[in-house]
Amino acid sequence: MLNLMLNFVSACRTSDLRVSTAEVIDTARHLELIDVLDEPQFRAALRANFAKSRREQRNFDRLYNLFFHDMRPNAELTPETADKAKIQAALDRMRQDAANDEISQAIFDFLAGAPIPYLKLMQKLETQKEEASKTLKSNLSQLSSRLEVMLRINQARNKILQFQGDNQAPGEPGKNQGMASHLMDRLETANRMLTEETRPYNDGLKQVNTYDKQYAGIGERPFSNLTAAEIEQMRTVIDQLVRKMKDIMSRRYASRNKGKLDVKKTLRMAQKYGGIPIEIIYRQRPLRKTRVVTLCDVSGSVWSAARFMLNMLYSMQECFSDVQSFAFISGPTNITDIFEKHEVNKAIEKVITDTHINFDAYTDYGAIFTEFYRDHLHLLTRKTTLIILGDARTNYQNPCENLLDAMRAKCRRVIWLNPEPEQFWGTGDSEMSTYKAYCHEVRPCRNLNQLMYFIEDLVF
Repeated sequence: MLNLMLNFVSACRTSDLRVSTAEVIDTARHLELIDVLDEPQFRAALRANFAKSRREQRNFDRLYNLFFHDMRPNAELTPETADKAKIQAALDRMRQDAANDEISQAIFDFLAGAPIPYLKLMQKLETQKEEASKTLKSNLSQLSSRLEVMLRINQARNKILQFQGDNQAPGEPGKNQGMASHLMDRLETANRMLTEETRPYNDGLKQVNTYDKQYAGIGERPFSNLTAAEIEQMRTVIDQLVRKMKDIMSRRYASRNKGKLDVKKTLRMAQKYGGIPIEIIYRQRPLRKTRVVTLCDVSGSVWSAARFMLNMLYSMQECFSDVQSFAFISGPTNITDIFEKHEVNKAIEKVITDTHINFDAYTDYGAIFTEFYRDHLHLLTRKTTLIILGDARTNYQNPCENLLDAMRAKCRRVIWLNPEPEQFWGTGDSEMSTYKAYCHEVRPCRNLNQLMYFIEDLVF
């Protein structure tokens, strides 16, 4: 049993499921207290120690079913054909033509009951980075690697079918039938692992669909449809809303001295008045100000929503401990200094005219996340809220969702604001359905009412 559990731990670690030595020791002790033949108890003991969050449970369930169910011998095998030595000999004959092919060797090891090499291959595919190219950007690198694995699986399937028809004695038709069926079942499992969805659980996702309609007319007009006159009117409305929210925040902070009496400080202060508590001291509540990092898509109609959100965030900087902003199309550009040195509306104009953003480029969210992860990951802390404003349309490039997952692990919250109608999410080249699994909160943000509703939730 111990060797079986250690092999399973190796499979978990290969698939990027963090399992420490202490957790292995704890699991071994827990297994002594339960009936290991009772699968629900056995599975619960492993899951409680190896899956440390809801997001890891899906990966654990996939590995558990693979290791303890899919890799078990086929029930149709006869005692003669169930001999591991015979299965290994058959596989050795099949793999003779692929002696130097790492992918084929991993597949045949999987068929032999050793899933670790194939799991390493799957993990390599999941974390594979696209090769940078100045002339052509594409998502073919990872796709071609998967197609190559699928090609090797098809080649192994043909060899199994050929093996099934070999050595047919006149009195023993179908001698290799059971063994071939067993190998084919495992091959189908390998193919399913290649094509199945590997997104983590995200039961805590907050998807906001409703909002308060504070302003009729202009409040419901999509940002991309506003005329020049309506934009000026919108700025006036935003200035009024910002002043109103600042007043609410100032009253909120002014009332922080009301609450529980601080007896010790009150008595200590009373000593200079002969023990009479003239000055009442209340317990101070620390002000909780959020650090904000924004990634704003500035291509096309998305920029219309981004400019108004940046306007509000920088008009209310005293409500946040820090605001760092990046604009992007094909690469992130830090625009924080522009907003700190200029009036908000002037800063928005300078973003368009004075930065090196290529407004003719195609949006590539994978490249954005790659560069931000490489150069600016230090900005994300447990007190940081990362706000991404964009339509998640990648122009069919690699979405690099694993980098968004790594960024989520570094910060307090990841909030995605999408200026497209929700019915268009996940259509065409939109990867919104993919990115949702790695966010804490997703919201549509197409008009002033939706933007105001979000800002109020963020501040208050």
